Amino acid sequence: MDMARRQSIGFGVVALLAIGMLINYIDRGSLSTAAPLIKDQLHLTNTQVGLLLSAFFWAYTPFQPIAGWLAERINPYRTLAIGAALWSFATAMMGLAGGFASLFVLRLLLGAGESATFPCNAKLLARDLAPARLGSANGMIGIGLALGPAVGTFAGGMLMAVHGWRPVFVLFGLISAVWLVPWLIVTRRVGANPAVIEAGPAPSYRAILGRRECWGASLGHFSHNYSVYFILTWLPLYLVNARGFTLREMSELGAILYLINAISVQLSGLIADFWMARGASSTLVRKSFTVAGHTGAASCMLICAVGGPILSMVGLLAAGLFFGMNSATIFPIGQTLGGARGAGKWMGVQNCLGNLAGVIAPVATGYVVDRTGQFGLAFAIAAAVSLAGVLGWGLIIRRVEPLDWAER
Repeated sequence: MDMARRQSIGFGVVALLAIGMLINYIDRGSLSTAAPLIKDQLHLTNTQVGLLLSAFFWAYTPFQPIAGWLAERINPYRTLAIGAALWSFATAMMGLAGGFASLFVLRLLLGAGESATFPCNAKLLARDLAPARLGSANGMIGIGLALGPAVGTFAGGMLMAVHGWRPVFVLFGLISAVWLVPWLIVTRRVGANPAVIEAGPAPSYRAILGRRECWGASLGHFSHNYSVYFILTWLPLYLVNARGFTLREMSELGAILYLINAISVQLSGLIADFWMARGASSTLVRKSFTVAGHTGAASCMLICAVGGPILSMVGLLAAGLFFGMNSATIFPIGQTLGGARGAGKWMGVQNCLGNLAGVIAPVATGYVVDRTGQFGLAFAIAAAVSLAGVLGWGLIIRRVEPLDWAER
C-alpha cells in the first residue's frame, strides 16, 4: 500500500469539485461563445481568434507539472484554492480588456490558474477513495466538466445576445470567486491536517516519464482532447458562420450537445463501477470504454467532415456521447496508474502532454479554415487524431493497475 491508512472524501468535497469543474469550463469556454461578437467588434481574423483560443493552453499546459508539484508540496486543497482565485480574477478582467493584446495576456493568466484543477483532483481522489469508487466520483466531476460548456454556451450566449460580452465575463469571474468561500470552509481542517499518512515520497517526474504507460496515457489523452477542444473552441463560429445559425440557436444546440456529454459521463462512470464490482478487472473496464469512445468520436468527426447540414448536426450530438465515455475513464486510468503517492504528479504530466492538443487544435483549425474557407478538413483531422487514442490506451498501456514506484 502507498499509505498507512485511507481516509474517505465526503460527498460535500466531491460535489464542490464537480461545481468547481463546472465553473472552470464555463470560464475557459466563454471566449468561444463570445467569439462571433469579439471577432466583429475588434476586427479580428480567424487566425487571431485561433491564437486567443489557443493562448489559454500556452500557460495551462506547461503549468500542469508545476501544479502537480504544488499539490504534493503544499497540499491539493490549498493549491486548488490559489488556482481558483487566479482564474476568477482573469475571467472578470477580460470584460474590461481593450483589444487583442490584453485579451491574449488574460487568457494566459486564466490558463495558469486553471492548471491546478486536474492535478489536485487526481491527488485527492487517488489518495482518499477506493479504486472501485473512482468511476462514479470522476463521473460526478465529469458532469461539471460537461455541463460547464453547456451552461456557458447557453446562458452565456443568451446573456451576450442581450447585454453584450463584457458584462458576462465580469459576472462569470465573480461567480468563480464566490465558489472559494464554501471550498475554504469545507476543506479548512483536512487541508491543514491531512488524515492520510503516505508510506513514501511521490515518484520523481523522471520516474514517471520513464514508464511506457505514461506515454500511452498521454497519447490517448491528447487524442481525446484534440476533438473536444476543437469542438469547444470552434463550435460557436462553425454554427454561426458556416451553418447560418443565430447566436440564440447556436446556444441551444451547443447546450444540447454538452448535456448529452454530461449524461454520458455520469452513466459511464456508474456502469464502470458496477462492472468492476461484479469482478471485472480495471484493465478490461477502462480499456473497453476508451477504445469504444475514441472509435465512436472519430466516426462522428468523419460524418461532420463529409455530411450535409442535418447529418453534421447528428454527428455533433452523437459525439457528445463518446466524449462522455472517454471523460469518465481517462482520469481514473491516470489516478490508478499513479497511485496514491504519484497521482498528483502523474496527472500533471498526463494533462500537460494531453493538453498540447489545446495549443494546436484552435490555431490549426483557424489556419485550415482561412486556407480552405470551410470546416471539412478540420473535422477530418480531428477524426484521424481521435483514432490515435486507440493505440495509446489499447496497446501501449498493458494493464491498468497501480505501478510499483519501488522498481528500478
